[in-house]
Amino acid sequence: MSSHSYRDAGVDIDLETTAIKSLIKNLTFRRTGLPRMMGTVGHFAGLMEFGEYVLALTTDGVGTKMLVADRMEDWTTVGIDCIAMNANDLYVMNFEPVAFVDYIATDRLSVEKMAQIGVGLNEGARQANIDIVGGETATLKGLVNGLDLAGTCLGIAKKGHVITGEKVKPGDTIIGVASSGIHSNGLTLARRVVEEHANYRTRLSNGRTLGEELLTPTRIYHETLRVAERCTVHGMCHVTGGGLLNFKRLSTYGFHFTDPVKPPEIFSWIQMTGTISTVEMYRTFNMGMGYAYIVPESSVACVLQEVIGAKVVGQIIKEPGAWLGDLEIT
Repeated sequence: MSSHSYRDAGVDIDLETTAIKSLIKNLTFRRTGLPRMMGTVGHFAGLMEFGEYVLALTTDGVGTKMLVADRMEDWTTVGIDCIAMNANDLYVMNFEPVAFVDYIATDRLSVEKMAQIGVGLNEGARQANIDIVGGETATLKGLVNGLDLAGTCLGIAKKGHVITGEKVKPGDTIIGVASSGIHSNGLTLARRVVEEHANYRTRLSNGRTLGEELLTPTRIYHETLRVAERCTVHGMCHVTGGGLLNFKRLSTYGFHFTDPVKPPEIFSWIQMTGTISTVEMYRTFNMGMGYAYIVPESSVACVLQEVIGAKVVGQIIKEPGAWLGDLEIT
């Protein structure tokens, strides 16, 4: 049986990285006057100075999870994913999400599908405590095949409260927080394994179908604002597409995972059924850890008390890279 990879399924993470760098190198213009951009392009969110505050903008979408929703004919939760993928990228820098706009591109409109998407968007807004202030729907027949859901989120924080990861240092502890499942990344590979070796109605040992598992909405980590207020936090990471490679956005130091979160059954099913290597799994999926805090030793007890189910998963080391035991995730 041949093995599967994210690249073979159609998503080349290394090519994406190269292509994004090619794009960013041409983004050299900076506006004059206030507010002004802070930092550089490439973190989880883009920052703008705004008096005593800092504004943050992030944009993301649901991706090919929409195709699973189509197969299951259930679009009630993908709106949660859309807001979660954006809000979580603001939380990692200690920003409070406050406003959201959605963008829907489709080849043809379906009133029922739009209504169900609205249900999920509303629930995501409730969980993240944000206002949906507008959006755009575009019918693009000939350009789009199906429906793509994305959005942009605005966050706000006081100056001095922004967490960028610059304080991360060797000896810091990595605390992992469980994901709700596959979230909204790696679905291109997951779908390929399901469609080649089973179907969306196939049941796992937990009684849930593969379709139900893949549609489980992304967890919104709204508790992070409280944690950052009560505990000393040097950095945070939202584990999205790229898996453990996401941590490398925070620091040039290394991230050594010695006791990772136990992956839920959906991940072990994908790995065994698709004969996928451990490195490929951890560079594609969140593998059960959707969020993480990097904290000094003195703050470990505080975070573990504030976040139910959180656990110590590793530490920061001098050697650069992301490591799962002795395996380097590249």
